[in-house]
Amino acid sequence: MSEWYLAEAKAIDAAMMERAESYQLTLTKPPGALGQLEQLAIQFSGYQSRLKPVLETIEIVVMAADHGVAGENVSAFPQAVTGEMVKNFASGGAAISVLARQLNARLTVINLGTVEPLPEIEGVLDRRIAAGTANFCKVPAMTVEQLQQALAIGREAAEAAARRGAQLFIGGEMGIANTTSAACLAARLLGKYAEQMTGPGTGLDAAGVNHKMAVVERALVRHPEVEVMQVLQNLGGFEIAGLVGAYIGCAQLGIPVLLDGYITTAAALIAEQINPSIQPWLLASHQSAEPAHIDMLQGLKLQPLLDLGMRLGEGSGAAVAATIVQAACRLQSEMASFANAGVSGKLDA
Repeated sequence: MSEWYLAEAKAIDAAMMERAESYQLTLTKPPGALGQLEQLAIQFSGYQSRLKPVLETIEIVVMAADHGVAGENVSAFPQAVTGEMVKNFASGGAAISVLARQLNARLTVINLGTVEPLPEIEGVLDRRIAAGTANFCKVPAMTVEQLQQALAIGREAAEAAARRGAQLFIGGEMGIANTTSAACLAARLLGKYAEQMTGPGTGLDAAGVNHKMAVVERALVRHPEVEVMQVLQNLGGFEIAGLVGAYIGCAQLGIPVLLDGYITTAAALIAEQINPSIQPWLLASHQSAEPAHIDMLQGLKLQPLLDLGMRLGEGSGAAVAATIVQAACRLQSEMASFANAGVSGKLDA
């Protein structure tokens, strides 16, 4: 299929989920006492077609690219930071690098389009499409060909994760000015105004947020199109499009996706509108401190596991929440039943 991203996601094993739901009632706890952890475990039973799910192999992929809209002075940090952080990810000094080690997860960094070419770096895949996107306040962010290239890079990341037996995929991102792109995408997809979707990003003050809001509004006026692929082409970033491709690819291959924050959830909104069948494979890790993130999660009908006031990106919130998902799977897989433990069950009414 030439438009591979339209192919249906893998079916989740509904019968196994029913078995898991019944099995939860036999474990040594009051029914529903573990709350959202029980639902997580039941979901993973459906993902893995096994009553006792496991979560040991986690794939973290950070996608990086620069944005032409950075020329509108919408970030508190210079554009050079994108390339510098790619090096920091690879050398192990970034937050996501630390968290990947804690999870014993594989961390891959993909450069889809830093402004300046980067030297060969161990742990970084060079898939540079161009020197960042164009300034979408003036022209579309990318060409049709560039969009297809970015989507395909994401699909390749999903396929690589599947080959390595990944049981969970976490997508991270790095790109100065990418909260501006995400605000534009979310505003267009959710039918919101610029002021509703624009936040401080990496730490703008009130004046900076107001300026950024005006830039978002200009971009939305310039690109009024509502067809989802055109929205992504006009207002997206290479790393965001890469995540879109990865999320769709993971769902098609049967790998659940744990979303991070504002940027990755904007990518998920796009991905779900392109291919609605992927929605059951998406999980929300945390509620970002970026104000509009809750609107995005509601648009996807997802409930976050955590609210820690995080707004770092990189996949960091998802990596923290992954330990909770692991706990959910282990509880269902390792807890004793009332019968096996010799514990009396609930009295009949």
